Amino acid sequence: MPGSSPLPLRAWWARRPPAAGAAVMATGIVSVGLHLTGYETLSRIALALAAAAWLGLAADFVVRLLRDRDRWTAEAGTPAALTSVAATAVLGTRVAALDRPALAGALLALSTVLWAGLLGRVVRRWQRGMPGAVFLGCVATQGLAVLGATLAAEEATGWLARAAMVVFWLGLLLYVLALLRFDPRQVVEGAGDHWVAGGALAISALAGSKLLAADGPDLYLWNQDDRGVLRTVTVTLLVLDLCWYVVLLAAEIVRPRPRYDVRRWATVFPMGMTAAATLSVAAALDVAWLKGPGEVLLWVAVAVWLAVAVGAVRSAGRDLRSTARR
Repeated sequence: MPGSSPLPLRAWWARRPPAAGAAVMATGIVSVGLHLTGYETLSRIALALAAAAWLGLAADFVVRLLRDRDRWTAEAGTPAALTSVAATAVLGTRVAALDRPALAGALLALSTVLWAGLLGRVVRRWQRGMPGAVFLGCVATQGLAVLGATLAAEEATGWLARAAMVVFWLGLLLYVLALLRFDPRQVVEGAGDHWVAGGALAISALAGSKLLAADGPDLYLWNQDDRGVLRTVTVTLLVLDLCWYVVLLAAEIVRPRPRYDVRRWATVFPMGMTAAATLSVAAALDVAWLKGPGEVLLWVAVAVWLAVAVGAVRSAGRDLRSTARR
């Protein structure tokens, strides 16, 4: 019956896991990378897709909070819940580049509220032997640092940059704590979110580059020693991220996992974030030779995004047909 067609879609959407927020993160950071390399039309298309997905997920978040509090509470304690924070921050970072400081500021405020409400719930449930999603605590925190530093540079707001610096160091602490709880076997067994182990370092390097870029004649923030430490840490983070990238890519070649899983969006995000971090560090530290590798990494991320998007569409089609037959 024509009138019954929305029901399978509604039932399929209701089963969507919190990890689906990684699709917004992945699409948003690909948009950022395309913007950094001058492919503005493609960047805006990706931004539109990310914004549409974010709006759908935001509406679902509110509906579950109001109508299905038990499920919302259960999901809010999982690491995947922090994709809502990271997705909002990444979207805000791209919006800030459109010269929309008020909207970007609103997204920063929203992501900060979400972060404050969810991080404690998630961290309390950490235990040993966790999958790569455990690093989302670092990713969500550094997402705030990236957006805060970006807005601070554009609006010449010193207090926001200093707050972003505090959040940056907190994110690094969360990374260390997450690493102690990460199951290393996930490198060869994970369904996709194991890549966040490297992606968390990538977004940390991006945050460091944004903090360095925020300093300048109009907004003197760091003295020479502070800047030297931040520069060293940022470069070290990028190098460690690239090392993770090589290890994770080698593991994918040795043990291929071609079957689609929603957690594969958490593979695209670190790939895109590594590209964006490389490009941003190249600009902030004036290292021109890094731009070439950064653009190569970006197109690899775009190719993987397309492959995962095809898998997502096919999976959704199968699920919808299965739901319609019930």
